[in-house]
Amino acid sequence: MVRSVIRGIASAVLGAGLLAVPAAPPRAQPAATGDAAPIRLKIVGGLADVSQYVRYEEPFWRQHLQEVSGGRLRAEIAPFDRSGIRAQEMLALMRLGVVPFGTVLLAVVSTEEPEFNAVDLPVVNPDMAALRRTIALYRPHLEALLAERYDVELLGIYTYPAQVVFCKSAFSGLADLAGRRIRTSSVGQSEMFAALGAMPVVIPFGETLAALRSGVVECAVTGTLSANSIGLHEVTTHVHAMAITWGLSVFGANRGAWQALPEWARTLIREEVGKLEQEIWQAAEVETGEGLACNTGQGQCSTGRRGSMTLVPVSAADEARRLRLLTESVLPGWVRRCGEACVDAWNTRLAPALGVTARND
Repeated sequence: MVRSVIRGIASAVLGAGLLAVPAAPPRAQPAATGDAAPIRLKIVGGLADVSQYVRYEEPFWRQHLQEVSGGRLRAEIAPFDRSGIRAQEMLALMRLGVVPFGTVLLAVVSTEEPEFNAVDLPVVNPDMAALRRTIALYRPHLEALLAERYDVELLGIYTYPAQVVFCKSAFSGLADLAGRRIRTSSVGQSEMFAALGAMPVVIPFGETLAALRSGVVECAVTGTLSANSIGLHEVTTHVHAMAITWGLSVFGANRGAWQALPEWARTLIREEVGKLEQEIWQAAEVETGEGLACNTGQGQCSTGRRGSMTLVPVSAADEARRLRLLTESVLPGWVRRCGEACVDAWNTRLAPALGVTARND
């Protein structure tokens, strides 16, 4: 049933002319002749209108790649949420070759593939340094999973800025969130806040401000700078410095489409996407800090609006509670959804460095 639905979506997308697998390009030489036709690529990017797409992904594919290839590579890109594609189906469409080059939101596909999202479970990465370490440890496993299950070549891993807790009234740390209604965006976040004694409510990002204003929720988890962009600093008073999650995506290629490219093109794309990845990570770190600065009205704020919120620092008690949540709630919940394969992946790749072991009780 699921496969027939996916094939129906694929037919609709192709019929609409939104995407197509590129014809196998000729085995071109690095030096292009005067009349050689450029290789044209179709790219499905990340979320529309956010900084990552507007400032980095779109200019990279539309301009930078053409420039560094001397015009031999030209690409068209559209955000997945404006391409007639549901994020949940991205991997399946890439496996079919309907999407030759695509961006996959790990939190979304983790409903079907929870093993993919080990790197961004709630409270695993309380800061950027922890996130970088986790990705470095788990990346080879992600690469193998994508290749084996979906015939996808991993080319890049991107991150959005940190998602933190905003509240309408004062709190001094994680323990104070018990009893509060909190906007969340995933099952994992909801399980974590329920373990804290809070009442999680899954609400789309676009409805977060209204939910806070109307009293549906008292707190919300969202990005530091995206919260500022929708005005959360006008309706909340306190923001916590600890990252709950980040929002990771992988960029990859259908292996058939990838292998059809000449070697020089594959080498160039891999090198340049690696540079793009570094730029996106640096920007995410800067925007995380700038989001907090804008919301509190302290420090550098060039891309947002200054607020007057109170920043709640991460205390020793918060760090101890984070480890308890990870051990007693987050990991057990993930293992229940994922099974023995996830236990093995976690304990082999992440447990030695993080000091937390997964168990299949």
